[in-house]
Amino acid sequence: MIASAATTKSALKAAIIPVTGFQQNCSLIWDEATKIGAVVDPGGDLDRIERGIKEAGITIEKILLTHGHIDHAGGADELRERLGVKIEGPHPADKLLLDALVKQGKMYGVEGVRNVTPDRWLNEGETVTVAGHTFEIFHCPGHSPGSVVFFNRVQRFALVGDVLFRGSIGRTDFPYGDHDALIAAIKTKLLPLGDDVAFICGHGPPGQFGVERQTNPFLT
Repeated sequence: MIASAATTKSALKAAIIPVTGFQQNCSLIWDEATKIGAVVDPGGDLDRIERGIKEAGITIEKILLTHGHIDHAGGADELRERLGVKIEGPHPADKLLLDALVKQGKMYGVEGVRNVTPDRWLNEGETVTVAGHTFEIFHCPGHSPGSVVFFNRVQRFALVGDVLFRGSIGRTDFPYGDHDALIAAIKTKLLPLGDDVAFICGHGPPGQFGVERQTNPFLT
């Protein structure tokens, strides 16, 4: 059920739990020593996510959202209620999407979806912590207006949502999508962080910035 995806150093661990019919990568990240962590983008299948939390033997202290599309945020409000934690992210530009999650659910035939308001919106230059590990926030619009990337500089690790994929980029043909803005965000904000940065994306296998810089057809 859980596909392991360890970060570049052992202190911070991650696991991917594919959820919903969209096969979205809900991620668990945690500190190996304290077993405290966060859930990233709980789009649905909450029982599966909770089984993954139990299997990893961790305690969740918060929920992080990269953006407001249903496959990433559709289960966030209910999971917040179940776990008794707070939600941080995305950027406030995605409020229009988070306020319309129920509507998105009806469009895609997904039941049990709730609209959600985060406990904390995130802006460029701010940080969040997970078990004492600091993640810098980069606002990377294009796939959605308020997409954010979480970057841990010490361990050279990023959670990029649907901004960047291995060999591809996030779709920009949705309402409010902007292809040029997305490419600019990737090239000016993410790639300069370093070729050695490993990332977990919203769909598909993890990757590395350097590989994408050299081989991703949307970036070369």
